[in-house]
Amino acid sequence: MSRKDYPETPDGRYFVAKSRLWRKTDPSLDDTTRRAAVKRLMQARRAVGQADTEEATRDARAAVDAAKRALGERGPVWWDDGAPDEGGKHPKNTSYAGWWADLDADAQARGSG
Repeated sequence: MSRKDYPETPDGRYFVAKSRLWRKTDPSLDDTTRRAAVKRLMQARRAVGQADTEEATRDARAAVDAAKRALGERGPVWWDDGAPDEGGKHPKNTSYAGWWADLDADAQARGSG
């Protein structure tokens, strides 16, 4: 699977995909910690797809959530300047509205698809 060239906010906190802001991985994580969390995330995502009971699905989704929290993509924000988490919102409805409006049409299209 190739990585798309999604637009990234100037502060490096989010990328835009499917017209929504998605929180990026905490850049302060050391490589070993990050790799281990990504491995757990991939294993948990596979488990969601392979789950054959509601309990197995629930457990697998909990493992996905735990891995994403370890990566800093969910839970408390990893930045310390008091800025709120604006993940899940369309950029035009956030403090990034000006940045989004100034992006060229190609970049906005990459973030909308």
